[in-house]
Amino acid sequence: MTTFTFVRHGQTDWNFQKRIQGATDIPLNDTGREQAAEAGRMLAAREWDGIVASPLSRARETAEIIAALVGLDAPELVPQLAERSYGEAEGLNAAELAERFPDPLADVPGRERRSHVVRRVLPALEALAAEHPGESLIVVSHGGVIGSLIRYVTEKALPRQGHAIPNGSAHDFVVDDGHLSIAEFNGVPIDPAIRSRAPLALELTLPS
Repeated sequence: MTTFTFVRHGQTDWNFQKRIQGATDIPLNDTGREQAAEAGRMLAAREWDGIVASPLSRARETAEIIAALVGLDAPELVPQLAERSYGEAEGLNAAELAERFPDPLADVPGRERRSHVVRRVLPALEALAAEHPGESLIVVSHGGVIGSLIRYVTEKALPRQGHAIPNGSAHDFVVDDGHLSIAEFNGVPIDPAIRSRAPLALELTLPS
């Protein structure tokens, strides 16, 4: 069994402005650096075996700040943990998005499906679990990645309406016997009734 504590990176200026970031590489702002430090101080109460991160600078710097506070070496960068691409929506706020793409059901050109995010992240977790059996790893990634994984393992029971994935928040996942499950959402234990186990090895099709 391997525990993965996913941490969302700290705030960026685009987060503050409520702009869609996606694959655009926007750095942390000063608030984001303090959020990373706060996460690191919270995580320092636990024992860790390693830390990995998305290569986007906002996640990498968050991981570096956390690593220094919990006593770990520099984070390993894992490209599959990068944020969901939002294509032509990147850089837009909600009003601009609605004006440019008024049909909410229409596909935004270049936007990555959540199912595709899950499909690229699961093999990376499987490989990390094989390399770190019985260990606990910090994984610094993004809201779109974390949300996609939560929807997958809970069959869309979570996150519920109003459930945010705040900058700097932590969420515990477990890989065991070829399956992924979620144990805590932002520090709150998951109700066993919805704490499902989902396979790491996917079928040929996966719902969006």
